Amino acid sequence: MFAVIRISGTVNASRDVEDTLKMLRLEAPNNCVLVPEDASFKGMLGHVKDFITWGEVEKETLVNLLEKRLRLMGNKKIEKKSLKEVTGFDSFEKLADELMKGKKLKDFKKLKPVLRLTPPSKGFKSTREGFPRGDLSYRGKEINKLLERMM
Repeated sequence: MFAVIRISGTVNASRDVEDTLKMLRLEAPNNCVLVPEDASFKGMLGHVKDFITWGEVEKETLVNLLEKRLRLMGNKKIEKKSLKEVTGFDSFEKLADELMKGKKLKDFKKLKPVLRLTPPSKGFKSTREGFPRGDLSYRGKEINKLLERMM
């Protein structure tokens, strides 16, 4: 599973890049979505690589991300008590396991499929260059460090 984070805005971006970002549900900078690692999503990510960063998310980081940033519709924070009635899982670890197996956040009707993050502590290296010199494009397991800085 990939964690995809939008880094920059779409000023001077082509229409198809804007459409691809909308299909990925990345409407604003610092938004994060979780997508499966299949060919169609890899093609979409490659198309908008100058606006996003992505990589393979680890389970521990995913659990932490869900606990801190998962929201109900109406932007209400989800507590462990309400998690069971909304998702059917009694812990964020079990929800993370199901997401890693292929289930999607959009399958749970009461949950927001987009995770809103804060700008990273200590800032970005560069929002114009690809990884490792900057923060754009594919970064592999290093996405977990960026996610920790953005929670």
